[in-house]
Amino acid sequence: MKFRSLATAAASLALVGSVALASPAAAQDAGPTLTDLLEAQGGGTDRDWYDFDILAAGVEVAGLSEALDDPDADLTVFLPNDRAFQALVVDLFGWKYWFRGEAAILDKVASLGAETLQTVILYHAVSGQIDSATALSVPRGTALTTLQGGDIKVFPKARFGTAILRDQDPNDFNPFLVRSKLDIQASNGIAHGISLVLRPIDL
Repeated sequence: MKFRSLATAAASLALVGSVALASPAAAQDAGPTLTDLLEAQGGGTDRDWYDFDILAAGVEVAGLSEALDDPDADLTVFLPNDRAFQALVVDLFGWKYWFRGEAAILDKVASLGAETLQTVILYHAVSGQIDSATALSVPRGTALTTLQGGDIKVFPKARFGTAILRDQDPNDFNPFLVRSKLDIQASNGIAHGISLVLRPIDL
């Protein structure tokens, strides 16, 4: 499967370049880290498709929990909700997964393997903290360099209080920032919920 070729491109955790959108990071107070925020999802699956259970499990499978727990990290992380992962699994494995529960979706996500998941998750993180006000005010098409090494382009829709994030798959819908899940502050970064999984290659 084409998606599995991502494993050959698994990135290191070194920060890649600088992020043009990154605003100066505020002084970090002691508090929950990005890993803590994900672990607070409960570590399992439930019937709420709009939290981040599957992402939390994927971070653990990918071996990235420690990196997101680093107190010296200064990151912006885009968080696909559980429904976003369901849409990805449907695209990869068939329409029947629209009728499966979160546990089945998590099993298929985990089956992609640690290296592939690491690549995908690193494509959802950039160096420096970008709050929603910044994301909604940049020029259309402003590029962010992710920790995976690929770019995401930002297309603000300020009138609607959101922005579209264009990934490397031109044939599928692009995710947008979920207005109710913006500016989730951690001690080592900031997170924003998004509607779909960002794709680092053309599937």
